[in-house]
Amino acid sequence: MNLPYPKPRKRFSFKRVLFNVVAILVIGAAALGGYLYTRYQHFSDAPITGLVQATQIDVPIGANLPAIVGLLDERGLQPGNPYFWRLLARELGVAGKLHAGEYALDPGLTPRALLKKMAAGEVIQHKFTIVEGWTFAQLRAALAQDAGLQQTLSGVDDTDLMRRLGDDLLPEGEFLPETYSYVKGMSDLDVLRRAREAMRKALDKLWAERAADTQLKSPYEALILASIVEKETARVEERPQIARVFLSRLKLGMKLQTDPTVIYGMGAGYNGNIRRSDLDTDTPYNTYTRTGLPPTPIALPGKAALAAVIHPADTEALYFVARGNGSHEFSATLEAHNRAVAKYQLHRQ
Repeated sequence: MNLPYPKPRKRFSFKRVLFNVVAILVIGAAALGGYLYTRYQHFSDAPITGLVQATQIDVPIGANLPAIVGLLDERGLQPGNPYFWRLLARELGVAGKLHAGEYALDPGLTPRALLKKMAAGEVIQHKFTIVEGWTFAQLRAALAQDAGLQQTLSGVDDTDLMRRLGDDLLPEGEFLPETYSYVKGMSDLDVLRRAREAMRKALDKLWAERAADTQLKSPYEALILASIVEKETARVEERPQIARVFLSRLKLGMKLQTDPTVIYGMGAGYNGNIRRSDLDTDTPYNTYTRTGLPPTPIALPGKAALAAVIHPADTEALYFVARGNGSHEFSATLEAHNRAVAKYQLHRQ
């Protein structure tokens, strides 16, 4: 009888076991890596947890990434795995390149978008507006009330302030009315410096365009006249006409006879009303008692007023009177002017 041969027993193979172990480890590592990569991608591009309403963080100078993550945590934003933040910073190439400052955080912001924002220094921009026609005293009062600016000028008089700006001029009229953006850490003096430079550039540009026969002898005289035009009317379209009236009066040696200069010369004594006695009281700014321009500007003129005195209207008018609706009636003769005064001022028709 033929018996079957027994199957040969497999020999133990250390290499095979090792291969299997390594294969399992590789597969496990790949699975874990895939899981972590998925988690990382979700972390990077999903909205920051807890950011349900607009908020902001103030990143101090020298703060590193862990400190920034800590600021997020303090806001209750649950920033997530700190290791993921470091990995994301390396991926974006922004590690060590994040800027200090105030940052706006809006709902939906992702960690990736936040780090890009901070690397670009897209900090919150505050705004300060200098209003056309303000006096310098009004400008200083408004600056002192702006909580976003560092206050460095308390107790500093106007003369010292201008020295800090590198000028020995009187400050009235020297700052261009515009809206200026600034970031946290900037000071009241920084805003003034920018407004002063903006006025210089605007005035220099316009002065270069002046007519050869202008009655104005210097950019400063143009600034003075522009400040008067600024205070006489809020209507941009009337400013070139008013500028021409004053320029024609200067040419003829006539007094300007403009109430805003009288009011400025009265200072704190002005209570909202101007009387006949005020017009008769001589001051350096009383253009009813003195010919020519006053010694300084009386307000901060805007670009439209500056342009008006450099490019005045072509008119023969020497007089104007308020109609009571914000506009003015212009006249070439005193007789016509008196009729306009009777119509719009005396009878209020």
